[in-house]
Parts: sequence; structure tokens; C-alpha cells
Amino acid sequence: MKFVDAFNHFFPARIWQMLLDIEGKTGRDIGKRMRGIPCIYDLDERFRVMDMFAQHEYSQVLSLGMPPLEALGEHAVALAQAGNDGMAELVRKYPERFPGFVASLPMHLPDEACKEAERAFRELGANGVQIHTNVNGAPLDEERFFPIFETITQHRRPVLLHPARGAGRPDYATESQSKFEIWWTFGWPYETSAAMARMVFSRMLDRLPDLKVVAHHLGAMVPYFEGRVGPGWDQLGARTSDEDYAALLTSLKKRPLDYFKDFYADSATFGSRPATVCGLDFYGPDRVLFASDCPFDPEKGPGYIRDTIAILEGLELSAENRAKICYGNAEALLHLRAG
Repeated sequence: MKFVDAFNHFFPARIWQMLLDIEGKTGRDIGKRMRGIPCIYDLDERFRVMDMFAQHEYSQVLSLGMPPLEALGEHAVALAQAGNDGMAELVRKYPERFPGFVASLPMHLPDEACKEAERAFRELGANGVQIHTNVNGAPLDEERFFPIFETITQHRRPVLLHPARGAGRPDYATESQSKFEIWWTFGWPYETSAAMARMVFSRMLDRLPDLKVVAHHLGAMVPYFEGRVGPGWDQLGARTSDEDYAALLTSLKKRPLDYFKDFYADSATFGSRPATVCGLDFYGPDRVLFASDCPFDPEKGPGYIRDTIAILEGLELSAENRAKICYGNAEALLHLRAG
């Protein structure tokens, strides 16, 4: 069975060096999580890991790793250009390994982000855009960001939604830092789910009905909380007196749950079979894409690829549905060359 890994991360050589230079000049610890993972910046190491799965016709659609480029301020535009150029070069040189890439944008500068999106689609052949769940703390449904989503939709390419949250977002109001990496373990799924909800209730998806969004980590919290997202949000306004949420609910074109069902999701669940079963049951085989989150696993590359493939191979799926999840949905949604 062929596998197209739709959501994984890599830094081409030029942008990786730029990040290291920025870190050296500013003293900011940009790359602590990355420097110990050669598979995210060393192409030979990446090939070594990928070759472990050659029997599966395994390939990857590339996206940058953290941090969001907008967090790097004045450097963001140059970093986006370098990253997108580097990704496009890898796809040109190694099409069998990398059938596509998703672009990155300087989201805090909407005009520049639209320009770079146009360049990435028209000149570089980008297959989508990776956008993080907030822009330096601002929600994605702020009106200033709408033209970016409009541009992406006009090109009929998807948004790959990646969580962004750090230890500076405390878990309790009496504290200044999130402890025990709660910001990552539970904060990232919450962050993704909150961004999805803002897209729904801001009516962004009504304004852009053709916008396609892939929610990382199998839709985060949404599948597990279907009862709250469905019957719970059917009662929107019943628990709130200072906002007229009942009127908002009636203004939506669909039931809230139906909007959440319209998202796509990927299979990157850190090797969890129960989470995979839950997500597949919620989204169905037409809206789930195989993804590993490579190289973020304890073995720094192959572990979650192997685990995720094993989970999907062990589920009771028809041959048609298995093919959709493993490669067909990615090829269709991302406009990849089928091979």
C-alpha cells in the first residue's frame, strides 16, 4: 500500500541556516527543540528514515517546523521566501520522495502574506499553506487576515492548520507560566479546536464555503467531544446572558456540528489507536489524510511513521477506504501528481 505523508516537517538548508543566524544574533532560543533532531534539517538523515519505509511507496508533503514565522518579526518575510524557495527546490529535485509542499507566510503582515501566497502558488507550485492557530496571539478570524484565506481559496488549495502555543500561556490565572509542558500536551489540542470554532462562529466558512482546512492531529479535541460540539452547541446562548449567541446560532447556515464535520483531519495521533478510531469515526474515510508528524517522536523520525502505518493497516477498512486515507485524499486535496 502506498502512503503519502501529508503533514510532516522539514527545514531546507537556507532557511535552517538563517534561523541559526538569527538565534546567534538575538540570543533567542529558536531551535532548541529542533537542533537535537537531525531528521528535520539534514537531508541525508531524512532520506535514511524514509528509506526504512520504501516497501510502502512512502513519500512526504513537506511543511516547515516551528516556530511560526510571524513570531520572528522583521525576519518573517525573508524567512518565508527562503523556506518556500527551498521547499520548491526539494520537490523539483526529488519528486518521488517529495510530491509536494505547503507554503509558509508572514501572517502578521497580511499584504505581504497575500503576495507570498500568490508567488508560492503561481511560481513555485505550492500545494497548500500551513497556517498556525493564532498570529502572535491574535485569532485567525480577525478581519485583517480574511484576504489571506480568500487568496488561498481562490487558488483552490487547502490550509493545513498547525497549533501554536507556548509556556508563556499559563494554565491558571494566578500563574505566569504553563508547567510540566501542559501547554503542549493539552494546550495544542485546545488551541487547534479553539481556532476551528472561531472559523465556524465568525462565519468565515459561510463567507468562504470553498475553503478547505486540514486540522492537525486528527481534528484535535473535536472528535472526542462530539457530544459537546453537537448537542451542546445546539444550545448556544443558553448559558450566556451578556452576548446574544442565540441570534448568532440562527444566523449560521448550518448546524455547528456540520461545520466541524466539513474540516479535514490527518492521522498524526502520536501512535494512538483509540484516537485514530475516534477520529476516523467522526470524520469518515473521505476526510482523513495519512500523516505522521515526522520527525517528532522518541526515535526522531521513524517511530510514528511506523506506528501510524501499523494502526491503519490493522483497522478493519475496505480496500477503497484504506486507499483514500493512505494516499488518495492527499492526492486529491493537495492536487498532487498521482503516481
